Amino acid sequence: MTMQIHAHATKKDPRQSQLDRDVAGRLALTEYERVAELLAELTPAQWAAPTDCPGWDVRAMAGHMLGMVQMASAMPRLMRQQLAANRRAKRDGGELIDALTAWQVEHNADLTTSQLVDQVRTLGPRAARFRSRAPGFLRSQTMPQQGEWWTVGYMLDTILTRDPFLHRVDISRATGIPMVATADHEGLIVADVVAEWAGRHGRAYAVELTGPAGGTWSEGAGERIEMGALEFCRALSGRAPATGLLTTQVPF
Repeated sequence: MTMQIHAHATKKDPRQSQLDRDVAGRLALTEYERVAELLAELTPAQWAAPTDCPGWDVRAMAGHMLGMVQMASAMPRLMRQQLAANRRAKRDGGELIDALTAWQVEHNADLTTSQLVDQVRTLGPRAARFRSRAPGFLRSQTMPQQGEWWTVGYMLDTILTRDPFLHRVDISRATGIPMVATADHEGLIVADVVAEWAGRHGRAYAVELTGPAGGTWSEGAGERIEMGALEFCRALSGRAPATGLLTTQVPF
C-alpha cells in the first residue's frame, strides 16, 4: 500500500513545531530517560531480536537511537554527523536521512550494550538542554525533509522526541517488554501527532484511541477511527496497514 505525506510545507511556509517550548523540553528529557530504562532491561537475546525496521535488529536500532542523542547533545556533534551523512549520501546516491542513520549505526557498532546504555543516560540530559536552549537563529533555519520543508525548531522540538518514542514501540514489539505509556508523556506525544495528522489531511474525522496514551478527537462528521494509540502511530508512520485517512502519513 502506498503511503504519502499530504499538506506539504514549503520553503516559504516551512513546518514548525506546535509544542510549547517548555513542554517540548520536558518531553525530550523524559523520553531519553525512558529510552535508557528500556535499553537497560534488555537481555542478550532481546538485543538480537529483529524489529519492524528492515535490516535492523534491536542492537542496530539502539545504535541509531544513541546516534540521534549524540547528534543533539552539542553543536559540533550535530555538524559532524551532518557532514558525514552528506558525504555518504553523495557517495551512495541515497537519501540524506538514510545516510545519517546508517552512519549512526556503524559509528556506535563497537560499543558494548552497557556502554551504549551509559551514553544514553549521560548524553540524554545534555541533548534535552541543547534542544531546549537552541537559539532562535538556529531554530528558524529551514531544511528539506521528506518532500517538504521543516524548520530546525520542528526537528528539535517534535521529531527528535517522536523518533525515540516510536522506536520504543518497535523494541517493545520485538522483545515483548511492555511499553511504558502514560497520559502526561506518551499521551502528549500522541495528541500532537493527531493534531498534525488532522491538519495534513484537512478533512472531517472522529478518532478514539485506546490505552494510557489515547484520547478522543473530532472535527465535523467524517471517517470514524477506533484503535490503540500506539497502533495509530504505527499506521501513520507506515509500519502498519492503513486505509482511508490513515494513509496520510506523519513524520516520526
